[in-house]
Amino acid sequence: MRTRYMLLTIAAAVAVAGLLLVVTTATAQAPAYRAPRAPDGHPDLNGIWQALNAAHWDIEPHAAGPSVVRELGTLSAVPGGLGVVDGDAIPYRPEALAARDENRAHLLERDPVIKCYLPGVPRGMYMPFPFQIIQSQQHIMIVHEYAGAVRTIYMDNHTEAPADSWMGWSNGHWDGDTLVVDTTGFNGKTWFDRAGNFHSDALHVVERITARSPETLLYEVTIEDPNVFTRPWQMRMPLYRRVEENAQILEFRCVEFVEDLIYGHLRKQP
Repeated sequence: MRTRYMLLTIAAAVAVAGLLLVVTTATAQAPAYRAPRAPDGHPDLNGIWQALNAAHWDIEPHAAGPSVVRELGTLSAVPGGLGVVDGDAIPYRPEALAARDENRAHLLERDPVIKCYLPGVPRGMYMPFPFQIIQSQQHIMIVHEYAGAVRTIYMDNHTEAPADSWMGWSNGHWDGDTLVVDTTGFNGKTWFDRAGNFHSDALHVVERITARSPETLLYEVTIEDPNVFTRPWQMRMPLYRRVEENAQILEFRCVEFVEDLIYGHLRKQP
């Protein structure tokens, strides 16, 4: 009887192990998500998307913090975030890290988006505002709600940036089902976040955008700037489709909101 019990136990264990192996193998071999196709056969990325994280405030891991404007209390307090930088820390050169810390101490005077300047790349992709991807075979447009910022990604006839600008100059291509966007030609005046993380006009950004489900994209970014960083570094995050009925990009004419901040000192005194 004892021998029979041991045999049954061994048989049950073998059966469970076999079942686990089948499940594991099936999971490992499960096909990756295949997005709907655009007319040219590439993944259809059209839609309105938005990041849902705290990268706008600080791309590195950070605790929640108080508002920099005391009168606003918790309305403008900083939410904590796990960070989106691979390895958590940005590899600054020592002198650049000191400049970042100085930016952080004077962000109200220095953060470009406070004065409605265009957010740059990649910051525009994870601000707390939606953006729309409009896709065709020759061009892909990214239209941001914040400040009406627009990017044109040239899918053919790649050229170098004719001049430096806030949003840079973007050339794109497909790597299988991943959209790869190579952007240079920055003016060096944008930040990565509200924590003072910055770059120079030597910034080179490579973005990889991959559909990972019907309602999410995987957004991966490689940052290179030898003037500021010791080596290239990466960020990654999901982006979420806005699925509410009649979702659309609305106007956010922030210049009107900061006219007094920027030009108030020029006003004629009575």
